[in-house]
Amino acid sequence: MKIFRNRNFVRLFYAALFSQMGTTIGNMAFAFYLLDHFSHQPSYATMAELMYSLPTILVFFIVGVVADRFDRKKVAENCDWIRAALTIVLFCALFLNSVPLVFLILFLRSAVTKFFFPAENSLVQGILNKEQYAQAAGLNQMLFSIFMVFGVGIGAAIYKTIGIHGAVAVDFVSFVISGLLIRSCKIPTSARLPNGKLEWKDISLKSSMGDFKAGIAYIIKNRLLAVLVFGFFIFGIVNGAFAILPMFTMKYELTPDNYEWYASFFAISLGLGLLTGSGIGTLVASKFKPYQLMVFPIFVTSLLIFFLGFTDNVTIFLIIVFVIGTCLGPINIAIGGWMPKIVHPKLMGRVSGWIDPLMMLAQSITLGLIALLFPKIIETIDYLYYGMAIIILFVSLFYAFTLPRLSNAFEAKEKRVQRNQRTKPGPNINSI
Repeated sequence: MKIFRNRNFVRLFYAALFSQMGTTIGNMAFAFYLLDHFSHQPSYATMAELMYSLPTILVFFIVGVVADRFDRKKVAENCDWIRAALTIVLFCALFLNSVPLVFLILFLRSAVTKFFFPAENSLVQGILNKEQYAQAAGLNQMLFSIFMVFGVGIGAAIYKTIGIHGAVAVDFVSFVISGLLIRSCKIPTSARLPNGKLEWKDISLKSSMGDFKAGIAYIIKNRLLAVLVFGFFIFGIVNGAFAILPMFTMKYELTPDNYEWYASFFAISLGLGLLTGSGIGTLVASKFKPYQLMVFPIFVTSLLIFFLGFTDNVTIFLIIVFVIGTCLGPINIAIGGWMPKIVHPKLMGRVSGWIDPLMMLAQSITLGLIALLFPKIIETIDYLYYGMAIIILFVSLFYAFTLPRLSNAFEAKEKRVQRNQRTKPGPNINSI
């Protein structure tokens, strides 16, 4: 691929790889550590999960502002150095057997992680041309899929071979390598500081809230962007349902005696499907309109989710899950490749900063509804799949009616802008 001839992209890609590795290995190893040492206190494992998710609620309103207002390269690089330093403190806290301190460090490390990816994604937008956005999105999706498939296994293997302290040391090395890779990038100032240089003293709560509101106002004003961001909310629903429904299905219907084993097979099947779909989507992205890579796969996904509730064979269940993952891959690539084309570089951080909280909100709502409905109101798990299938079906129909029209309008507007640029300066940000 020509994209790998871009040295900056290669370094940023591997920086994201090592950053994700440092996050995943430590989290998985720590889960096994808690199960081994505090098996009589399962609430500790729940607390650890909260330490990974709660920071999103506390920092999401400033994450995008930081990525847009400060040097994006320094933000991403400093995230790695801060996490490396926190990992050293975590290493010491484990020797002291101080569980509260360990949870505090996990919370802080997770909070810092939230700043990394909006800054890194914004940098990628600045160093690639529009034709390469879909390829970059496909590669990032494949990276995510690999960790979904092998993350638990890698964490378990490292924990079993070199222990929790060895796993934390691997985290530290991963963050350092990621930081060094980002530092070695030669990225133009226009990509690092699209809004000009800003000092910390110029940042206040009022200005941060103003920037935060500007981000959501920009999304709402741009109808195509608003529809795409809505897609991430739908992904949150799917993530929330798939986080718990397969375990319920295995335990209460398909394989009650070996549900843990087959629940892990579910993660592997979905991850392999995502990996396959991402590869296919990356290859065909240039041959189809982005909305074509979304509407049909979402429609097929709704039908497949319906069949998940219908089947009573575990092998067929896992095969369907694999195909669902294959459908989700191109959808992620389409959205990930489309957004950088329609978002102004000066606002990319603030737009990206909305994605994680929206997905988390949808995921939390879905989990809450499942907890409320099953088994008190809905006694059969199948109906939960049918309900989710209907929601996804409506989304596919909504996209089928809206995306082609909005896409054509956007392309027509882009052509007008390009014609105007031949005789005038670039458009003002407020007119985009």
